[in-house]
Amino acid sequence: MNTYLLLKALHIVSSVLLVGTGLGTAFFMFFTNRSGNVAAQAVVSRLVVRADLWFTTPAVIVQPLTGIALAHLAGWPLVTPWIAWSLVLFVFTGALWLPVVWLQLQMARMAAFSADAGTDLPERYWRFARRWETLGYPAFASMLAVFVLMVLKPDLPAPWIG
Repeated sequence: MNTYLLLKALHIVSSVLLVGTGLGTAFFMFFTNRSGNVAAQAVVSRLVVRADLWFTTPAVIVQPLTGIALAHLAGWPLVTPWIAWSLVLFVFTGALWLPVVWLQLQMARMAAFSADAGTDLPERYWRFARRWETLGYPAFASMLAVFVLMVLKPDLPAPWIG
């Protein structure tokens, strides 16, 4: 089997898992948070954390490894502007995702505690939920931009040129 095509398939599947899991979990967390059902929030927030562990984290590791290998096999230097911009946006997204993971862990703990105790969620949960959303929007926009860059491979100025 052709190594390039195998890596390309793995790169595409991991990108779908990365963005698809993120979008799916964000959808359920966003709407469950608006339901007012603390038990549902406890279940969904726990599953969002699990989905990040099982699907998003491996994809975050596979993406740059396969992407760099593909660029090397295709003879594209990493300083090729569309590749460089993709890497910049990927790192930017990761910088947003890491605090999101921490927020999700905290939100899952608070929701589980409130569900078990039969109490409302604390104000801290809602502050974290707002931060979670605020970080999520630019992260998704960046990943969509990476998809566009990878498909179109546009002729852009390099990210380090002002």
